[in-house]
Amino acid sequence: MSAAGPATWVLLRGLMRDSRHWGTFPAIFQQRFPAARIEAIDFPGNGALYRETSPARVEAMAEHVRAALARRGCRPPYGVLAMSLGAMAATAWADRHPDEIAACVLVNTSLRPFSPPHWRLRPTVWPSLLQMLLKPPAAREIERRILQLTSHAAPEAVLDDWTQWRQQNPVSSANALRQLAAAGRYRAPRRAPAVPLLVVNGAGDALVDPRCSTRLAETWGCPIAVHPSAGHDLSLDDGDWLADTVRDWLAAR
Repeated sequence: MSAAGPATWVLLRGLMRDSRHWGTFPAIFQQRFPAARIEAIDFPGNGALYRETSPARVEAMAEHVRAALARRGCRPPYGVLAMSLGAMAATAWADRHPDEIAACVLVNTSLRPFSPPHWRLRPTVWPSLLQMLLKPPAAREIERRILQLTSHAAPEAVLDDWTQWRQQNPVSSANALRQLAAAGRYRAPRRAPAVPLLVVNGAGDALVDPRCSTRLAETWGCPIAVHPSAGHDLSLDDGDWLADTVRDWLAAR
């Protein structure tokens, strides 16, 4: 890895989200790492891959990312910035193939065995999530609820884009349930993967209890950066802060 950081950064989103949901963040991140190649990868079942079956295991999601990068002509070691379910896949990847990861940033994730279920997904969210999966309302209403759960700062105008993307590439209830099951099933290693790790979270996360990130960082003995107010979708709420945090962490290593 050069002094400027990894040559390629991989961005991974979470449950039922795809690369478009990064919004302007890839451009913001590129400003901090102008020499890097930025690759946002979708999991099967999401985005352009919405017709495919979502893997039933997080480890399979990690293998999908590795294969997708190889098809794009990218070569390790990579920097990985991953959010929520994507951060679980990044953890599985770093644990199995640490030589491929030069830097790993885990954003607002929750991992067994470090956090109880009611931290990993706040109980107040369960009824709304089940309703969206089992008896989904109109596309815009689904996206409105997701925005309310994941963001404190995003303009409502993002709903226009999110609604259009859902209509173009609808994530099936079956795939959403498979992704949820994969997240619930995944068990992270007790010891931190042998890669440079940074844990990041938003103190205002209404979806996942911020204590999940705190406990993970304490258990693994890795640094943590906490945004004082951002929600679950930290890159949407304050992409500049997130990009600066990653840049400063690497510069200090």
